[in-house]
Amino acid sequence: MRKHVTLITGAGGEIGHGLIERLADEGDTAIITIDLNPLEGAFAGKVEHEYQGSILETHLLERILSEYEVERIYHLAAILSTRAEFTPVTAHQVNVEGTLKLLDFAQAQGESHGRAVVFLYPSSIAAYGLPNLETKAAAGAVREHEWNNPTTMYGCNKLYCEHLGRYFACHYKQLAAENLSGKVDFRAIRFPGLISAVTVPSGGTSDFAPEMIHAAARGEPYACFVRPDTRIPFMVMSDAVDGLVRLARADRARLGKTVYNITAFNPSADEICSLVMAGFPGAEISFEPDLKRQAIVDSWPADVDDSAARSDWGLDPRFDIEAGFKEFLIPRIRDRY
Repeated sequence: MRKHVTLITGAGGEIGHGLIERLADEGDTAIITIDLNPLEGAFAGKVEHEYQGSILETHLLERILSEYEVERIYHLAAILSTRAEFTPVTAHQVNVEGTLKLLDFAQAQGESHGRAVVFLYPSSIAAYGLPNLETKAAAGAVREHEWNNPTTMYGCNKLYCEHLGRYFACHYKQLAAENLSGKVDFRAIRFPGLISAVTVPSGGTSDFAPEMIHAAARGEPYACFVRPDTRIPFMVMSDAVDGLVRLARADRARLGKTVYNITAFNPSADEICSLVMAGFPGAEISFEPDLKRQAIVDSWPADVDDSAARSDWGLDPRFDIEAGFKEFLIPRIRDRY
C-alpha cells in the first residue's frame, strides 16, 4: 500500500515555509516536497520525504506516483514576476509546462486511487491588466472575471494555468468514450502582494513592501521602486497560508468558483513607508520609481473583491494593516535581525 501524503512543490519558498509549518504542526497529513534546493534544516525535519529536482523532470513525478498516494497538491513552484520578464521562455517552461505536468500527474493519481486529487494553485493579481491609472481608479474592487488582460509573462502564465486547471477539473478528454474529468479538484487563489516576517523577498514585483521593512530592520537605506501613491492589495503571509489551507479543506459543493480573489488591506506605498518609519524611526526610505516596474504595478488593481472567498469557504484574515505591521511584521522582523 502506498502511503497517503500531501505534496508541496516549490516548498523552499516563502509560502512553502509557512505551509510546511502549518501542516506539520497540525499533524493530520504526511508531507512530501519537491524543490530545486534542499530544505533548510528546521523545515526538513517536518516532512516525510523531500525530492530535490525540477517539476519538469518526468521521472521524478513518476517515482512519486509509484511510491505515494498523493491526496492533495499545493503547487507553489514558479518563476516570479520580475524574474519572468528577464527570461520569459524559461518562465513559460516552469510556470506553464511545469503546471501542466503536475496537472497530468494529479490526473494519473486520481485515476489510480479512484477519487479526486485536490490541486491548490496560487495564482496572482498579476492575472489582471488595467490599461491606465484612470481606469484603475474607477474600477474599484475588481472581481475575478474582470480585466483579465495581463501585461507580464508571469500574469499570462498564471491566467492560462487557471484555464488549464478548469479544463482538467471539468472538461478533460471530453471526447473520450468514458468520462475522465473530475479526477482533479482544481482550486486557485489569486494572491495579492504577500509580506513575510520569516523569509526575505525573492523576486516579486509587489516586493517593495517587504523589502522596505527588511531593509529598515537591517539598518540599510531603501529606495522604493514605485511612487508613493502606488496602491495594490496586500496580505500577511500567515493569512495567505491560512487561506490556502481553508480552501483546500472546503466542501467542494460549496465552491461556486475555481478561482478566488483574496486580500486583507490595500495601502499606498507612502502609507507603508509611514508604518515602517513608526516601527524603525531611524530608517532611511526614499522613492526612486523604476518606470518599467511601476508600469507593471499600475496595471494591477488597487483593490480586489474577495466576497466570494469569504462566503464560499470562510476567508477571514487575522491581520488588518495596523495589526499586521505593528503587532506582527515589525516585531518579528526586528527580532530576526
